[in-house]
Amino acid sequence: MGLPAPSQWLALDWMLAVLLAWLAVGLLGVAALHRLRFVAHVLFPLGGALGLALAGLAVAALHAGPQVALLPIGLPALPFHLRLDALAAYFLGVIGAVSAGISVFAAGYFRKGEGTPPGLLCLEYHVFLAAMAGVVLADDAYAFMVMWETMALASYFLVTANHRVAEVRSAGYLYLTMAHVGAIAVLLCFGVLQAGSGDYAFASLRAQQHSPFWASVGFALALLGFGAKAGIVPLHVWLPEAHPAAPSPVSALMSGVMLNTAVYGLLRVTFDLLQLRLWWWGALLLAGGLFTALYGVVFAAVQTDMKRLLAYSSIENMGLLFAGIGLALVFAGHDMRPMAALALTATLYQVAAHALFKSLLFLGTGSVLHATAERSLGKLGGLIRSMPWVGWCVLLGVLTSAGLPPLGGFVSEWLLLQSFLFAPGLPVPLLGMLIPVAAALVALVAALAGYTMVKFFGVIFLGRPREDKLAQAHDAGRLERAGMLWLVLGCVALGLLPVGWIGLLDGATRQLIGAGLAERVAGNGWLLAPTGVAHASYGPFVFLLGIVGSFALAFALVRRLYHGRLRRAIAWACGWPWGSARMQDTAEGFGQPIRQIFEPFFRMQRELPTPFDEQPRYRVQVQDHFWGWLYLPLVRAAERLARLVGLLQQGRIAAYLLYSFVTLTAVLMAVMR
Repeated sequence: MGLPAPSQWLALDWMLAVLLAWLAVGLLGVAALHRLRFVAHVLFPLGGALGLALAGLAVAALHAGPQVALLPIGLPALPFHLRLDALAAYFLGVIGAVSAGISVFAAGYFRKGEGTPPGLLCLEYHVFLAAMAGVVLADDAYAFMVMWETMALASYFLVTANHRVAEVRSAGYLYLTMAHVGAIAVLLCFGVLQAGSGDYAFASLRAQQHSPFWASVGFALALLGFGAKAGIVPLHVWLPEAHPAAPSPVSALMSGVMLNTAVYGLLRVTFDLLQLRLWWWGALLLAGGLFTALYGVVFAAVQTDMKRLLAYSSIENMGLLFAGIGLALVFAGHDMRPMAALALTATLYQVAAHALFKSLLFLGTGSVLHATAERSLGKLGGLIRSMPWVGWCVLLGVLTSAGLPPLGGFVSEWLLLQSFLFAPGLPVPLLGMLIPVAAALVALVAALAGYTMVKFFGVIFLGRPREDKLAQAHDAGRLERAGMLWLVLGCVALGLLPVGWIGLLDGATRQLIGAGLAERVAGNGWLLAPTGVAHASYGPFVFLLGIVGSFALAFALVRRLYHGRLRRAIAWACGWPWGSARMQDTAEGFGQPIRQIFEPFFRMQRELPTPFDEQPRYRVQVQDHFWGWLYLPLVRAAERLARLVGLLQQGRIAAYLLYSFVTLTAVLMAVMR
């Protein structure tokens, strides 16, 4: 197969130039190590502009056909193979567009005292961006693993930016450990896929014909490796620890962008590199994804730390994404390409929606944290009065995350439900029986996500301030507002223009499945009808007009019929005139019904007051069962093994000479035999 014509290399060449420019921006940060104003107001906005350029190049390359390049920068016999196809272009577009908003926000967010010098933080940040883009462009296992490990190391240093805090260091070590466990599994996956050929280029891996057993081994290793990066249960424990420890722009980048690289990796291996697709792979992914989604949203609902709440919400979103991939695999395993295309379209749509709204919510918590120095929901409240810009931006992010129309989160979840509800009869009776149950679980997760987002926004921004110091809270600066507004526009555009967005990602679905939705949905104009107008359709502008009209009508009726006869009172006090912030619902109270209904999910420690306490105190600590079931036993076993090995290290030369003598004797005896 010949190389593309020189004119076709343009998009890939310019993308490589963007990656090099990101690295150059990072090196400029090192040159201006402690010049905060230059790093924040020049270098980070420059990085954001490069992200926009990457997104524009990716959109232009979505339907341009594959482009390849060979970079002689690896080992002598292992150069870097790069490839830009529709799947890579789509994920690069998401990386570029979302990172642009985060970078602009970071320009106004970072201050002195973050723990790491601003110039070094700039280097780590832009190396992280370049490595994520490099993962997506890699076309051989060597380049992929180099970029994957670079991404892990850069994000580790970003997580531990405030390394003087012991909890931050602990969270960073946990994250790095899980990242390397996943990396080992991914490396072994590539070893299985090359099937003894010795050629790790993806083109060679695609050409291999694997038996069902070895294909299943490769899939299982890919699921383990990419599941660890995505935070799939039980490999999720690093995520609620690392995301709260990192600075908020880094949390946004990790949750909104980095987690999607795991989705990309699983799609690349399962639908591109593996030519064999077994339906039970999809069933396994579907079950694990739905359990992860339910587990994540239940834990999110009971959190009292706003960043931990969002971290568990990310676990929920990753679970839904893996469930969507699993459903697409089930359909593809039975050669039901139109339904597989619908499930995959829903998954890719959710990739963009999650990247936008989760990044927006983490940026909003960063503004709240800077303005109040508080992460505890129990000490916040009433901030929409002093932080209206942040409040309204976060509200749109919350509505998108809750899956309400006419925003992007609704479209992705609605498409996923369509693929569940309108699936024709599957050849496997058990699957046909369980698919409706899975659809009900998706609906339950969506409802609990809405419940969690009501808690998140209501406790932080509504009501009265729970602490006196909140009266001094200030709104976000101009650069922070600009970054959040960019993400808000993305959430709105995803909701109002679904037909156009499906047209953008159609190339990726056709590459992976051999079918797409673009032609089908384009025939209905602005109306989104993926399975036909007779089955189900969604008109985003109709919803928007209905919502605006309802608000306008309610406002007009109140002004006309009740003007002058209103008595203002606290909404939660039922007219009681002497209410206070103590009467407001708390984060603990909001989560109590979930704790009771889903009590088997939690490991709870309660501190209960007695009638004789002078200062009664009630405290509930919610912990993860998997710490006690899986990780603590592994830690104890590692400690016991270390103590046994430590017995050999006595510090005496005689003992070391004895070890050498015994080893040489054993070797000689083995040779003589």
